[in-house]
Amino acid sequence: MDIAAMSMAMSQASMAQAASLKVMSMTKDMAEQQGQQMNELLKSTPAPHPNLGRSLDISG
Repeated sequence: MDIAAMSMAMSQASMAQAASLKVMSMTKDMAEQQGQQMNELLKSTPAPHPNLGRSLDISG
């Protein structure tokens, strides 16, 4: 393999790696944003009634 072809191959590999890192960064940012939205949603949801679920009537 000559120097020019090797240079092109290395350049393409570097570009592919940079694109992959950018996509992973975007995915991480979206996941963080969704986590923050979920946290806000859970905070805005009222707490369940304190007596619900304490007992279970299993008599037939």
